[in-house]
Amino acid sequence: MAKKNPILFNSSKPHVLVLLSLVLLLRSRIITGPRDLLHKLSKVGFRKDLSPSELAQALQKLYVEGPDGTKQVLVPFRDTSQRFPYFHVPIHPISDALFSSHKPHFPPFPLSAQNKPNVDRAFVRQLLAILRITFPSYRSSEVGIVLVHSTFLVLRTVLSVGVAKLDGKIVKSLVSADGRGFLRGLGLWFLLAIPSTYTNSMIRHLQSRLSLRLRTRLTRYTHDLYLSSDPHLRYYRISGQGGIDGVDQYITADIASWADSLSGLYGNVLKPFLDLTLFTSQLSRTLGVRGTAALFLTYYATARILRAVTPAFGRLAAIEARLEGEYRAGVGRVGREAEEVAFYDGGQREREILWRAYLRLIKHVNSIFKIRIAYEWTEDYVIKYLWSAAGYCLISIPVLFTRRRVLGVQAGPQVALAKANDAVADRTENYISSRRLLLSLADAGGRLMYAYKDILELAGLTTRLYALLSSLHNLPPLPTASPADSGNPRITLDNVDVSIPTSGTHEEPLVKALSLSLCEGEHLMITGSNGVGKTAVARVLAGIWAPGNERESKVHRPGRGEVFVVPQRAYMVTGSLLDQIIYPHTYTQFEQSGRAKEELMEILEAVHLAYLPTREGGWETRKEWRDVLSGGEKQRMAMARVFYHKPKFAILDECTSAVSSDVEGQMYEHAKSLGITLITISLRPSLAKYHTQLLTLSGDGTGSWTLARIGTAEARMGIDREIGMLQSKLKEVERWERQVKELEILLGPQSAAGGITSNN
Repeated sequence: MAKKNPILFNSSKPHVLVLLSLVLLLRSRIITGPRDLLHKLSKVGFRKDLSPSELAQALQKLYVEGPDGTKQVLVPFRDTSQRFPYFHVPIHPISDALFSSHKPHFPPFPLSAQNKPNVDRAFVRQLLAILRITFPSYRSSEVGIVLVHSTFLVLRTVLSVGVAKLDGKIVKSLVSADGRGFLRGLGLWFLLAIPSTYTNSMIRHLQSRLSLRLRTRLTRYTHDLYLSSDPHLRYYRISGQGGIDGVDQYITADIASWADSLSGLYGNVLKPFLDLTLFTSQLSRTLGVRGTAALFLTYYATARILRAVTPAFGRLAAIEARLEGEYRAGVGRVGREAEEVAFYDGGQREREILWRAYLRLIKHVNSIFKIRIAYEWTEDYVIKYLWSAAGYCLISIPVLFTRRRVLGVQAGPQVALAKANDAVADRTENYISSRRLLLSLADAGGRLMYAYKDILELAGLTTRLYALLSSLHNLPPLPTASPADSGNPRITLDNVDVSIPTSGTHEEPLVKALSLSLCEGEHLMITGSNGVGKTAVARVLAGIWAPGNERESKVHRPGRGEVFVVPQRAYMVTGSLLDQIIYPHTYTQFEQSGRAKEELMEILEAVHLAYLPTREGGWETRKEWRDVLSGGEKQRMAMARVFYHKPKFAILDECTSAVSSDVEGQMYEHAKSLGITLITISLRPSLAKYHTQLLTLSGDGTGSWTLARIGTAEARMGIDREIGMLQSKLKEVERWERQVKELEILLGPQSAAGGITSNN
């Protein structure tokens, strides 16, 4: 009898493999999934939709905060057992201690290195630093997904070997005219298809789930680090002092691309590596020493050829991401500044700017396509054709050099013919199994070679994310201002230089050696010509800018919650009408404070906006308030926030420029009645009567200033000077109006017809 080939199935192995796969299948959710789905669909049929008012009230509540700082994010949904149900999503805050422990792994990173990513030691160090965030511990859910994913990858490789062997066995049964064996093999084929298809589906599902988990973990970490408050204010300082432009591109697109790239790369590396190992092990049994050596020689030659022709995909991916960010920022700028662009009729100009940014991006992408032509041509030629030719050569080795002739003359012609047929069937089975394994081996080698290109692209994305996290970690905290020595809240500046902070340094001071002391009830007005640093002084008072001379100066002020800044351009938050008043508090904090909507109505009456709840449809109405409210309404809404929070000090930076003088005066009087100390930045002399001190910044470029009490001769001189300047400008306006009327008469239609005709 012919010697049994070791590559063939043992009689019990396929049955054991199929039974094991069926057990795993029955224990999975693929059987219980349809039943659970039907149960959920039956419950949906008996649910009642939330009414508009119930839905608005449900959306109003964002989270419930626990005593340990853990927040339960509330996602509203409807059930038959509850009136206002929520789906609870627990959020555990990231501690400052964890950020501090991660900071040594993100040393300062030169931004110029962003465009030079490569697969080297620096890339490994950067990737490991980011993996500390996405895989915080060995017990994390991400590690569990990776282990389950790895199990299915191994299972798919084992099943691929089984399919290859079973394929050869079915063909052998056909060549041998063994009908029973053919039917048995066909039945095993259909049974083996069940775990194979399920394994493929689970691999794709687990890869997508791992990508989503990585993105969620890294996004949460970046959000908490980026949107930090005292004493860093990273979201405010990252562009200027951190040197990072287009942060939205990093957080939204780059993190998602990095998570997809890493999760896909894991499967694209582990699965081909397992295939190469197991398939080579199986083939070595039939190829012999010479075939195995030739197989490894093919591996080495392929790797050297592709390594030599592979472009710098990492650098190209980093540049593409940067250009995508510039284009995204341009589109976002048009959306944010749509009204201003419309006033200037600048649509055509903005179109040119956007088109130029898009053309830069497309030009770079086209250059990548051109570079890939030569690479992909070489790649396809080597992997598809060279590997296929090498496979045929390897298959021929056991057939041409190691086959045995069947000489069975002494046993009779029938026995010899039977032995010859068995030998042909064995060689056919060996060829079919080896050919399928070699095709799978070529596919695995191709995917492993493709993986190098994916690694280069991952290197580019890793470098960008590392640059962002490094800049966020290494932004120095703002100096913490100590409270005043006395018991009363006080703002004190002693010998403070006010200058613009850029990249950790300060430029020439706008205001030099500023010193002032402001107690409760001492209202300050800051005035001066345009560009002298009035708003810069407000930023130092608010604590979002550090003094230019930190070592020589001293700053004392209350906590940030007791100093409220109202800018000239009022910010309207995404949310309901109620959210516009209580911002930055949430609805949960509003409920916990025990304050009622009647108080909010009184506040709206104080700013002459009591008509808004009726006009807009109630407190829970959610709109794009930036577009709904007029300029004056938005400024009055910002003042309503001041009246709601009742801070010790309120810095008003030209925040009533679109409000009439009578309403402006009433709001100032109401603020003073609430015990709020006002610090106003304005050029209106009429507002001086609501203040007790006047700070005048010089416009001569020397950074000088004067501080005087309202009512003194010096203060009156400053106010008279401002009034004189305004009156002189008004006189010029009258002269210009007379000139315009004269020109209208000279250039009017009657003049163009030949002069003015008299009635006489």
